[in-house]
Amino acid sequence: MFGGGGMNPRKMKQMMKQMGIDVEELDAERVVIETADGDDLVFDGAQVTKMDAQGQETYQIVGSPESVADAGAGGATAVEGGDDPALDDADGGDDGIPEEDVKLVAQQAGVSKEAAREALEAANGEPARAISDLQ
Repeated sequence: MFGGGGMNPRKMKQMMKQMGIDVEELDAERVVIETADGDDLVFDGAQVTKMDAQGQETYQIVGSPESVADAGAGGATAVEGGDDPALDDADGGDDGIPEEDVKLVAQQAGVSKEAAREALEAANGEPARAISDLQ
């Protein structure tokens, strides 16, 4: 858990405790970092460590992120696959195509949402194929 340049992890933990630093491993399944430019980072199965030093909390995320266009509240389901029809209705898609996929195709191909939805229907709901067909 700790890299101390060859220092015993137990001793390192003891020293940190003496300095008032508490370290806790969090059992996180998914971490989403929403960025201002819309290309959000999604960490699935990441190792998350919370460090509390004198009331200041710091979180460390170890893992490989996937870059996703707008993984906000609706986008989190689209990243996971979006195969649940109940989620599709919540995303506004009566045709089984998640709204996040429509937004992604529209943004990447530079077309309207209607054209993106039609391309997704023709591509059996595969965003990459729909984008490729539109370009």
